Amino acid sequence: LIPVVISVYSNKTFTFVTKTPPASTLLKKAAGIAKGSGEPNIEKVGKINQKQLKEIAQAKEPDLNAIEIEAAMKIIAGTARSMGLEIEGQNDG
Repeated sequence: LIPVVISVYSNKTFTFVTKTPPASTLLKKAAGIAKGSGEPNIEKVGKINQKQLKEIAQAKEPDLNAIEIEAAMKIIAGTARSMGLEIEGQNDG
């Protein structure tokens, strides 16, 4: 699943831009799970490590509102927590 943006103009031309896959898809693949947790604060469904987190953040960086990779990692870590994933080496507080 890859999001795309198709713009059609009145002169019958168009642009076709592919985006990066959703962060949740990349996180599920990295954790080896089929779906996220229905109760993420209670039921943890998988784990990812810091290296995987950084790789996903680097892949998503063009689509994120982050200037530095550390900020992108925080955004992806928030998505991971909301899916019920634990991040090795990161404090949940």
